[in-house]
Formats: sequence, structure tokens, C-alpha cells
Amino acid sequence: MTANGLGARYWKLWTSAGLSNLADGVMKVALPLVAIRYTDSPAIIAGLTFAFTLPWLLFALTAGALADRLDRRRLMLVANAARALFLAFLTVATLTGIGSIWMLYAAAICIGVAETVYDTSSQSILPQLVPRDRLSRANGRLYAAELTANEFVGPPLGGFLVATGVALAFGAPVLLWLAAIGMLLLVRGHYRADRPERTTIRADIAEGLRFLRRSTLLRTLAIMVGVFNFASSAVFTVFVLYAVGPQSAMKLTDPGYGLLLTASAVGSVLGTFLAEPAERLLGRARGLALTIVGSLFTVATPFFTTNPFVIAAGMLIGGVTVSIWNVITVSLRQRVTPTRLLGRVNSAYRLLAWGTMPLGALAGGLIGQVFGVRWVFLVMGILVVLQLIPMLWVTDRRMDAAEAVVEAEERAEAPTDSPTGR
Repeated sequence: MTANGLGARYWKLWTSAGLSNLADGVMKVALPLVAIRYTDSPAIIAGLTFAFTLPWLLFALTAGALADRLDRRRLMLVANAARALFLAFLTVATLTGIGSIWMLYAAAICIGVAETVYDTSSQSILPQLVPRDRLSRANGRLYAAELTANEFVGPPLGGFLVATGVALAFGAPVLLWLAAIGMLLLVRGHYRADRPERTTIRADIAEGLRFLRRSTLLRTLAIMVGVFNFASSAVFTVFVLYAVGPQSAMKLTDPGYGLLLTASAVGSVLGTFLAEPAERLLGRARGLALTIVGSLFTVATPFFTTNPFVIAAGMLIGGVTVSIWNVITVSLRQRVTPTRLLGRVNSAYRLLAWGTMPLGALAGGLIGQVFGVRWVFLVMGILVVLQLIPMLWVTDRRMDAAEAVVEAEERAEAPTDSPTGR
């Protein structure tokens, strides 16, 4: 092992993930900016985001099953190749004058499907690259690269490229995905999970769902994430109405609002580096409880003040703690799930954790409409505080016990010549 004990193969994966997420960040801004050349309908433009996220609802479980039956590195290669191909076709169509808003929708859905395969496989391959006791460090460094590329560098680069020309705006992500493929090809080894018997996709998905249902620890954490995502989605659905415009409570301009939101992104990147020390010094259970308290600053602070500096500080703290939560819980999930099930459990966990976001957006809109926007922040803040109750059950002892069971099972099942790629 080199480079902080993570190894050369990990850092090649890290570089590939950074390039891939930079392409995602450019696309996040470029696609809607190109879309307004075809339509000025807010509903149709907003529908592009729905098209991007729809595959997570429809295809996530299948992506998890594929990650557990096929080589995960090869799936990542195929997914990035597919994204590059879809976007290259869209670039040619746009330049030749045959592009349309519906072609952008088709590309968004296809790229979204490929993204579910890539992200699920990427999260599942990590325990095959680094030892279990270094997963927190590995996840923290990986999240830092992904957040920096996706949230800081990608969006402004995408805006600049669109202003320069559509060919550059769509061509740059194609080249970035190809570069990510080239780096991933340097990650040698085989990363296919051991499968004791042949099964169907449906049976594989059912097995992953059963594992999550039986694992009270993982199921509890997934529900807690779902509740927090419900609350944060409700808050940020209406926050723009509270913050922007001369008639709003905060009276921010559009650039001021964008600058305010970067506080959360800065905190998120900072949190990826603090996660491992927090886990080591506080223990996982106390660290997770602390993140719940910290996330309250993001959700509830606007109820008590309209001062943008205080709210930005709250978002910074919330960003730090959300990243700490993510690093600790993702690393735990990787440790307490058998390698052969990790893809399916990851996808089932995400489906449960992320499926609440559209419901939160609906709730935020209804509460804001009936009682006023400020009350959304208070109600959702109370909901976040209630997440401290299940933390009475999520203890270090239970997490350690779950890890010990899986480690013992995998040691007993491991063949002499393991094909994990370590």
C-alpha cells in the first residue's frame, strides 16, 4: 500500500471518478441552458431534471443486481462509454440542426440510466480495492473529489462552455468521460463478486431487498436518511421564495443566492476530510448523532433569522455534518454487507433513502402555501430533531457486531485464490 495506505489502484479510480463527475457537473448546467433555445416553458425545462433522476426510481434495483453479477469495473467502463456515445450523438444532432427538446429528454434519460449503473458499481467496488479499516478514508477522499468536480468546477465551466458554443458544451463532457475510461483501464484486476449459484435478475433483486429488510441497522439508517432528505427537499423547494427578490424575506439578488448556496458546498467538501478524524475521536454513534444536530442548522436557521451571513454559517455547518454522515454510513454499509450483495443493497438503500425527496418537495410547497414559507423551516427542523430518537438504538456495539458477523462469514467462504482484485 502507498499514498496514505490506499494504494495505486484506488488513486486511479479516484482520478477516474473526478473526471467523470466533472463531466456530470458540466452537463448539469449545459443541458438546461441549451434547452432554453428550444422552449421557454418552465415546466418543460424543469422536466429535464425529472428525466435525469427518473432512472434512479425505475432502474436502481436492476443496476444493483448487475453490479453483483458482472465485473464492476467493466460495468463502470460500459456506463461511461454509453454516456459519451449518447452525448456525442446529441452534439452531432444539435450541430446539424436536427436537435430538439425531446432529443434532450431522451439523452437525459439514457445518460441517467448509465449513471445509475456507474454510481452503484463505483460504490460497490471500493471494498475490493482497499482494506475494510481504510474505507472511511477512501470514501472521504472520493467524496471530496466528486463534490469539487461536480459542485464547484463543473457548473461554472459548463456555463462558460455554453456561452462559447454548443459543440464545446457537449463535446467537453464526452472527452472527460473518455479520459475517465482511460484512467479506469489502468485499474488492473477482476472485480466480480463470487456467486455460489446461477440465479435470475428478479431473484437477485429479491435477495438484496430481503437482506436490507432483515438488517435492522441498515434499514434504520436508510429510513433516517429518507426522513432527512424529505425535510431538506421541503426546505430547498421553497427557500428560493424566502431568499430571492425585493419582496422576499432576505431580499437577495440571483448572484447573492448562488453565493449563499456555495456555503453548503464548501462545508460538504470540508466534511469529507473531517469524517475520518471525527469517527476516530468520537466513535461512529456519537459522530452520527452530532451530524443530526449539525444538519439542523441548515434546515431550521432561516426560521429564526433573515441574516444571510448567519444562514450561510448554518449551511456551512450543515454541509460539514452531512458529509461526515455520508462517509460514516456508506463505509459502514460496505463493511456490514457481504461483497456479493453490495450492489443490490446499495441500490435498495438508495431507493429507500432518496425516494422521499419528491414527497418532501410536495410537502414543503403545501405547508408554505397554507401557513407561510417560514413555517416549513420550523416543521422540518422538528422532523430532523426527531432523528435523534433512533440514534438511541444505533450504537457502536451494534455496528461492531454487524461488522464482525460479515467478516467471519466472508473469511469462511473465501477461496484460497480470491478473485476480488485486491
